Amino acid sequence: MNKRVVITGMGIISPLGNNINEYWENLINGKSGVGYITKFNPEEKGISVKIAAEVKNFNPEEYIDKKEIRRMDLFSQYAMAAASQAIKQAGLEESNVDKERVGVMVGSGIGGIQSFQENAINFHTKGRVSPFFIPMVITDMAAGLISIKYGFMGPNLSISTACATSNHSILEAYYAIKRGDVDIMITGGAEAAIMDLAISGFSVAQALSRRNDEPTKASRPWDKNRDGFVMGEGAGIFVIESEESAKKRGAKILAEILGGGMSADAYHMTAPHPEGKGAALCMTAALKSAGLKPEDIQYVNAHGTSTELGDIAETNAIKVAFGKHAYSLKVNSTKSMIGHLLGAAGAAEAVACVMTLITGKVHPTINLDEQDPACDLDYVPNKAIDYDVKYALSNGFGFGGHNCSLVFGRYSD
Repeated sequence: MNKRVVITGMGIISPLGNNINEYWENLINGKSGVGYITKFNPEEKGISVKIAAEVKNFNPEEYIDKKEIRRMDLFSQYAMAAASQAIKQAGLEESNVDKERVGVMVGSGIGGIQSFQENAINFHTKGRVSPFFIPMVITDMAAGLISIKYGFMGPNLSISTACATSNHSILEAYYAIKRGDVDIMITGGAEAAIMDLAISGFSVAQALSRRNDEPTKASRPWDKNRDGFVMGEGAGIFVIESEESAKKRGAKILAEILGGGMSADAYHMTAPHPEGKGAALCMTAALKSAGLKPEDIQYVNAHGTSTELGDIAETNAIKVAFGKHAYSLKVNSTKSMIGHLLGAAGAAEAVACVMTLITGKVHPTINLDEQDPACDLDYVPNKAIDYDVKYALSNGFGFGGHNCSLVFGRYSD
């Protein structure tokens, strides 16, 4: 269990760009990826929410054989594309690695919901479904397809814990390497749920922002005038491996994963514990796992959804976990710009953490114009800052009370 686990590759498909450089540049510049929904007409469906953070200019043929695309739901396409980027950056295809020692753990919160709806409609109106119906909708298929394409024969799993999915996937992949089960893991999450059924469901649950007249200002974590989260989509994938494996391959090490924590709120299906008890327990466990004290952390990438209850609960949890040091932390929300990627959120936000460790820059929380008095930490409002970060913590919390926090560190020999 003494193995060090490092990151050697990252890939991203997001509302702010379909590669790491474009994504990070837009985050640093405080650009919003939110706009009017183009995938369907909300008015025709009687849906009051008209905004989302859609992926733009995505061409699956850049990553996937054309004949295979029609057999995949969009969430799997996103995962395959992000995995391709991460694997290329890590130099895995050029390395002579033992593929029986390479595993895949990629999850999704919802899976192929678009394919599910299309086939349900076809079944009830035409009496038939696609022969690819089941493979397209099941959440484990993204992980399966990645292993099939590259021949990775190690552990192949899919975790689904709603909006904590990516965090749990990365943490369990980390543990697989620490245990010595594998040398390398491809891990992260993918989601493609911007479609009428999902938007309608979250809308009637009163979870989504209805700031339809100002899409780019709709996602506003910790702001007094926030009114819900904005749905996003995309995928974030990492190549992580033992330090020994990375050095043997001559791979460039981007950062280190130091540990993580998991907990449950045990409180409510959708609402967080108001005092943030489960989230605080999770962060405290993550610090213990990483062998760090609260004051060792400089930066927290928060779950930061822009919901009234969630933002306050997470703020309370950070103060419980970090004590007085909470007021010295830089805390931000990537969701202020990319919306909420559900099962892919944690991976997209982990990319931001790693880029902060590499560049010494913390991206802003945009649209934080009038800070909620109940949310009284330093949320890096509206403008990126230069800040020397050695250790970062990233939170992911999901419906059902699932909590997972990850700790990342700047790598040094």
